[in-house]
Amino acid sequence: MKGDWVEVVIDAGDSTRTYEMTASRAGRRVETQVRRGVVEVSEVTRSGSVVRTARFMANRVLALVEHPVPRQDPTEDPRPA
Repeated sequence: MKGDWVEVVIDAGDSTRTYEMTASRAGRRVETQVRRGVVEVSEVTRSGSVVRTARFMANRVLALVEHPVPRQDPTEDPRPA
């Protein structure tokens, strides 16, 4: 969903670097995959088309944090009581 974002912290030798990938438009989501020593973070449309991708070597990744947008319960009334 729009507003979801993933934060990746990597070891850059003498320091750390932080990268962020955000679902920038409505209907897009951020997906993470780990395979064959590579961490892949992609922004994907509703139909499954990849918009952009960031790849990192898995042995350099220190932290991978997913930040979902708080979902609203459809049974709740959004108006204050």
